Amino acid sequence: MLKFFAPPPHIESLPQEKIDGAYKKYRIQQFASIYLGYAAYYLIRKNFAIASPYFINELGFSKAQIGFIASGLGIAYGLSKFIMGNISDRCNPRFFLATGLILSALVNICFGLTSSITLLFLLMILNGWFQGMGWPPCGRILAHWYSNKERGTKMAWWNTAHNVGGGLIAPLATFGIATFSGWKFGIFYFPAIICLAIAIFILLFTRDTPQSVGLPAIEEYMNDYPEDIDKDSIKDNERELSAKEILFNYVLNNKYVWAIAIANIFVYLVRYGVMDWVPTYLTEVKGFNPEDSRLAFFFFEFAAIPGTIIVGWISDKVFKGRRAPVGIFCMIGVAFAVLAYWLSTSPLLINIAVASIGALIYGPVMLIGVAALDYVPKKAAGTAAGFTGLFGYLGGSVLANFAIGLIVDKVGWNGGFIFLLASCILAIVFLAFTWNTNSDNARNKNKKFA
Repeated sequence: MLKFFAPPPHIESLPQEKIDGAYKKYRIQQFASIYLGYAAYYLIRKNFAIASPYFINELGFSKAQIGFIASGLGIAYGLSKFIMGNISDRCNPRFFLATGLILSALVNICFGLTSSITLLFLLMILNGWFQGMGWPPCGRILAHWYSNKERGTKMAWWNTAHNVGGGLIAPLATFGIATFSGWKFGIFYFPAIICLAIAIFILLFTRDTPQSVGLPAIEEYMNDYPEDIDKDSIKDNERELSAKEILFNYVLNNKYVWAIAIANIFVYLVRYGVMDWVPTYLTEVKGFNPEDSRLAFFFFEFAAIPGTIIVGWISDKVFKGRRAPVGIFCMIGVAFAVLAYWLSTSPLLINIAVASIGALIYGPVMLIGVAALDYVPKKAAGTAAGFTGLFGYLGGSVLANFAIGLIVDKVGWNGGFIFLLASCILAIVFLAFTWNTNSDNARNKNKKFA
């Protein structure tokens, strides 16, 4: 099975005069593929949150049951992102990315065919597992096609795919429900069909490493060598690593990766604690109708686009590759925005607060992903990203769904918001452990333990 996903061999180098044009063309293709591909993953990842009010109002589900079903995604996705991340470091992202998207789309079609809590939970676990095949191949492409000094900015632009996909599901669902006369078709079937078409695009245009199409390594092309790698050692840097080397030499013994992984628990808890409950909270507590609550969901996602791009640029240009300071400033802003979301009664102020949370929370989400690539060799990029994702989803996302649903059922929404504010503080604490860390000093300090 893995032979199907195996990276293609390096081919004979292109003539020097063709390298620049080919590199520019392939970088555009690669970026378009992973941007559209990852946005598509989000069309069929968080659409269950949009469907939650219908499950509650039309099918009689409780919030605890909704939280239980939704928690299946976090459990499976966290494990999958780590396990499939390690596998993806030795696979061709072209097939890996497309296969996960196709399988997730098929599961979403099945969502609309049942109202059994048990089956929905099992389907959510399957969906989470296949969704775990999305980030790692994108991380592999980013690590191989973009050098250290540009990666924060480029990844910030790519990271907005989260928001495009996550934000578009709300208006897409509204359009689908109105056009096809049914919430299940609009929320589950219609996005799945779109994702199947995008998977075909990925298969047609995505490639693996620059060397697989006859181009030099990105460090050589950009003349941007990390501190611990020079021109003489670049070939060794391109050697594919074994699973054991990746795990034990570069990830599990890396204290910086551990620090950002634990911080990711609390960043994701806030992210999904707000995002997954926006439709339910606004309709139940703030008096919004379903259409207005979906609009707030849209604001949450799309406000993140300029915020994420600015944060990535600042981390590259102002802090010279140090990701933690910007992440901490963002989390302080998130805490104040959560307070405003909780205490405001004006629909305008509530929408501004929701948009502010979206604009700020995706900065730390993106920066932790960049840091995971920064702190390890690029051949271990998928595993490091998967490791931080394991903590974010298995800890943060699951708690955001199951624990908040349980807390709200037992003590009300005030308890849920106190839980979110405590998470903001803990995220700041663990990000602070990497305050002065960038790609060069993280890898150099980690060498003595490898």
